[in-house]
Amino acid sequence: MRNIRTLIVDDEPLARARIVNLLNKSDNISIIGECKNGREAMKAIATYKPDLVFLDIQMPDLNGFDVLNSGKLNEVPFIIFVTAFDQYALKAFDVKAVDYLLKPYDEDRFFKALEHARTQINMKDSAILHQKMVNLIEEQKLQSGEVNDVVELKEKGRNILIKVEDLCYIEADGNYLRLHEIDTQHLLRETLQNFETRLEPGIFLRIHRSIIVNTNYIDRVSYKGNNQFQFGMKNGKKLLSSRGYRDEIVKYLDEEALKKKVVR
Repeated sequence: MRNIRTLIVDDEPLARARIVNLLNKSDNISIIGECKNGREAMKAIATYKPDLVFLDIQMPDLNGFDVLNSGKLNEVPFIIFVTAFDQYALKAFDVKAVDYLLKPYDEDRFFKALEHARTQINMKDSAILHQKMVNLIEEQKLQSGEVNDVVELKEKGRNILIKVEDLCYIEADGNYLRLHEIDTQHLLRETLQNFETRLEPGIFLRIHRSIIVNTNYIDRVSYKGNNQFQFGMKNGKKLLSSRGYRDEIVKYLDEEALKKKVVR
C-alpha cells in the first residue's frame, strides 16, 4: 500500500499540531506540508499535488470553499473538512468532500474519516491503473494492426457489449456517437475520429464527416447528382453522402462491381 501524501490546512497552530499527532499514529501517511491560510493552501495544492487535504473552513482571507472554488486548481485532491461550525456540513458534501470533522472530534471519529478517505483514494488508484492497462492494450492492438471487435458501454446502470460487426452505421451526434444496429441504437461518448481507428477499413466506409457505414449492411446505392450518393441500409434508413467523400465512395463502388464480375 502506497503512502498517502497529506496536506494540513488550518489557521490555528494547535489544530494543525493535533492532526499531525494523529496522522503520525497511522501507517502509510506522508505529511507533505502545513498551511495557515487559504492562499498558502492553493499554492501548496498546485505545487505538491497531495492525495488528501485536511482543510479548515473558516480562515482569514480565503476560506476552505474559496480554495476549492478558485478555479486555479487543475486537480482537486480528496478533502476532509475540519471546522468548529456545523452549518457548513451540507455545503461541504456539495463540493464532494469525503468527510467532515466537527471540532472538537475524538480519535475514533478522526480515524474513521481517515479510513474513509483511504478507501476513496485506493479506489481512484485502482480505476486509474485499470484505465492505464486498458489504454496500453488498445495501443498495442493498434500498433499490431488489430482492431477492436467489441464496444463496451453502460446503459441504465448495466454494462452492455456490442459487436462492432453488428453495427449498421455510426453517426456523430454532438459529443456522442449513435451506434445503429438493425433494430436498435446506443449512445457512446466518443468522437467519430477516435472511433474510426477501431474499425476495419475494408468493411467500414466513411461517407460523410459525421457518418460511417458498415458495407455489409448496405442494401443499395444510388447517385443523387452533385457528387452525392444515397445509401439505402438494410435497417431501412437512407443516408446521404457528402461531396467530400466522393472519391472513397467511387472506389468502393468500383471494387464491388469488380467483385461481382469475378463471381460471374
